[in-house]
Amino acid sequence: MLAYLRIFAVNHQKISSLHINNMCCCKRRASLKKSELHVLFGRNYSSLPGLIGNDIKSLHSVINPPIAKIRNIGIMAHIDAGKTTTTERILYYSGYTRSLGDVDDGDTVTDFMAQERERGITIQSAAVTFDWKGYRINLIDTPGHVDFTLEVERCLRVLDGAVAVFDASAGVEAQTLTVWRQADKHKIPRICFLNKMDKTGASFNYAVESIKEKLKAKPLLLQLPIGEAKTFKGVVDIVNKEKLLWNSNSDDGKDFERKPLLETSDTELFKKTIEARNTLIEQVADLDDEFADLVLGEFSENFDLLPAEKLQTAIHRVTVAQVAVPVLCGSALKNKGVQPLLDAITMYLPSPEERNYEFLQWYKGDLCALAFKVLHDKQRGPVVFMRIYSGMLKPQLAIHNINGNCTERISRLLLPFADQHVEIPSLTAGNIALTVGLKQTATGDTIVSSKSSALAAARQAKREGEKKHKQNREADRLLLAGVEIPEPVFFCTIEPPSVAKQPDLDRALKCLQREDPSLKVRLDPDSGQTILCGMGELHIEIIHDRIKREYGLETYLGPLQVAYRETILNSVRATDTLDRILGDKRHLVTVELEARPTEKPSVVPVIEYGESVSEDLLKASQEAIENGIHSACLQGPLLGSPIQDVVITLHSLVIHPGTSTTMISACVSRCVQKALKKADKQVLEPLMNLEVTVIREYLSPVLADLAQRRGNIQEIQTRQDNKVVIAFVPLAEIMGYSTVLRTLTSGSATFAIELSTYQAMNPQDQRTLLTRRSGSSMF
Repeated sequence: MLAYLRIFAVNHQKISSLHINNMCCCKRRASLKKSELHVLFGRNYSSLPGLIGNDIKSLHSVINPPIAKIRNIGIMAHIDAGKTTTTERILYYSGYTRSLGDVDDGDTVTDFMAQERERGITIQSAAVTFDWKGYRINLIDTPGHVDFTLEVERCLRVLDGAVAVFDASAGVEAQTLTVWRQADKHKIPRICFLNKMDKTGASFNYAVESIKEKLKAKPLLLQLPIGEAKTFKGVVDIVNKEKLLWNSNSDDGKDFERKPLLETSDTELFKKTIEARNTLIEQVADLDDEFADLVLGEFSENFDLLPAEKLQTAIHRVTVAQVAVPVLCGSALKNKGVQPLLDAITMYLPSPEERNYEFLQWYKGDLCALAFKVLHDKQRGPVVFMRIYSGMLKPQLAIHNINGNCTERISRLLLPFADQHVEIPSLTAGNIALTVGLKQTATGDTIVSSKSSALAAARQAKREGEKKHKQNREADRLLLAGVEIPEPVFFCTIEPPSVAKQPDLDRALKCLQREDPSLKVRLDPDSGQTILCGMGELHIEIIHDRIKREYGLETYLGPLQVAYRETILNSVRATDTLDRILGDKRHLVTVELEARPTEKPSVVPVIEYGESVSEDLLKASQEAIENGIHSACLQGPLLGSPIQDVVITLHSLVIHPGTSTTMISACVSRCVQKALKKADKQVLEPLMNLEVTVIREYLSPVLADLAQRRGNIQEIQTRQDNKVVIAFVPLAEIMGYSTVLRTLTSGSATFAIELSTYQAMNPQDQRTLLTRRSGSSMF
């Protein structure tokens, strides 16, 4: 097997762009003087960890560890809660890196993009693989900024557990709620880490209460802080009744001492710990019947005699069952509390075999994997991140993509182990790997061994669905485990420096779209310009910057515009006939249809067919009809924005023999547009959920400013010494809001926004918008 291992060279001349662009598996200290050489800290893997001499079994355990020893985890939180710093400390203490990276210095491992290092934020999720005390941990650092919510979504899909990081002075913040809801959707067990315990205003009790109130979760306190804010120096391990103190003279936090907590040395802390431990035991006993029997039987008289191992096992069970969340605390920046967090990850979060994925039963041990991220590498082409749920992946293996309905071949399989990529001969279930050679696979695609395997799984799913009286569509949804892509809220035109560079720009945008499914690119049918649609101002700014840096194209962006929608307010009918002779063929179509508003919101048009439309005719031309309806609804009559919340009913369709499907689509599309123009029309604008955190003295100017922006204040909460304003504000009114807020509050306030819904504009605002867009007041 040793012959299969190919260790990539660590000198920087040979390092691949995949190293730089994805794992950033080298470390560069920003503090080094420019005149000095950047040193690449690479390990020598002539002998891999765990490999003694030529012991092949040990080598196999490095590549394919037992599934019970694998942990696929993510780090998630609100922006600035300290996710990336926590990840850096985890990598350092596990031996992945040899120096501590810092977000402010711009030399972190997982924030490897130039844009991430300049802004001090995470934009792309990054995966790293390392070992901790005999466990294999695949860790994914996710973004906290709302513009990159899809990055979090597609990575949560493949996780078995997650660490939710909180700022101990702020508790649960806006984006924390969003990622928590996403984790609930994917049923992911979590651990909470209260970070920044050394920060002024940090409050352990406040943060725990906010988890209870806002997340509706049951926190299990496994630690208590020793001191808060400036006095924070360590933690108490409640389960083991031990005190963990970090050496104040240690620069890297590796040195800490673990002492038994004695009543004689610290009476008050001992009493507090015993009370917390008894409460913990009672909480776990309420949630776990097996543990309750144990406690009521052997240890009902004295909880102190209950072994820590029994309590830990029960905490593991309730965490995996997602009925409670263990809570730990520390300060990642000050290097305190991270090692116990790593221990908790291996102890309480589930292994892949403990997660119940319903769709696995349909594959019966055959290959089933999910492509959860695609990166474009200039040397290798598309590099696809895979989570293997069952079966095995091998190089040169032909695989079938269910979503794309195509067969492809994996040319190489890489394990991002420690600080090098290792080319490996195979990888088993539960692991995360990089595959090279898949040209068509995109984010969210389900990968199986063959088309026949997919058909067999579909049949099995159908049988199971019938047994449980489920709809087949539910089975399909589980079979094709994709990612829901939110609709973009901003758009702008993008132009190359010259017409000759247009193909280069098209290629760059195609690559970026494969990497980022939330980026939409379309052509304006009237002007022929390329339109870039994104999730926010920052999202589009980052894409523009990447095109310049990675593809060497100086593009020009038009003004940023809000992605409005349109709908209709009444029911209208329209008829249209298309009669055209092309060559010696006559194409004749007559269509009669009705457009009316829906009762339930629907982004795509709801299509219905009248009784007079024959089934035979429908069978032959249904696809052409629906294509025509969908294309007509892409551009509304008012602003050219997509139409939503409409039902299109086809009442009559007459087709001359030999008429092409293209002509049918064209006629249906024209008829829909005619109906939409006749109806009473309404512009819908994106309404944002805005959360502003501001100190008391600046509250009044912030509220006055929001009132001018058509803001609707929902509530004003108190968070420690700050006020938190929660409001609904139209997106058009908060473009460039960060600059205004900084000016109003002398840079002391922060805000977070996310799309809430689309709402109807009032008539006056709609008239103003239409006048501005057309340059005329005549409507």
